[in-house]
Amino acid sequence: HEREHDREVSELITKHEEEMEKLRAELNKKQQHLLDELRQQMAATQKAEIEQAQLQLQTMHSLELEALRLSLNNLHTSQLELTQSNLRKEKETALMELREMLNDKRAQEVAILQSRHQLEWEKVKEQCLKEKEDL
Repeated sequence: HEREHDREVSELITKHEEEMEKLRAELNKKQQHLLDELRQQMAATQKAEIEQAQLQLQTMHSLELEALRLSLNNLHTSQLELTQSNLRKEKETALMELREMLNDKRAQEVAILQSRHQLEWEKVKEQCLKEKEDL
């Protein structure tokens, strides 16, 4: 009776250990499955965060580029306005110099014409006096 009881206890212990081993294996399997799911979720979350960060970075770069483009455009516009202003001043200066030069030349020509006119007038006057004397 005692041996049979020992055998039954031994069988129960063995059966219990087998069931415990089976439960441990099942628990390990579930744990591993949960860990794998958690890793996948973390990887997906990390990937989404990286994509979001990249999108924000691209947006920032786009905004910075747009700001630089606008700044360059403003600088270019200012430079063009300054160049136009300088060219206008140079044109006005050149026109004034040309006008003065033409006025000087005209004054010289007028003086030459007046002196020729004076000479011719005196010549005609002399000729007139000569003709008067001859008559």
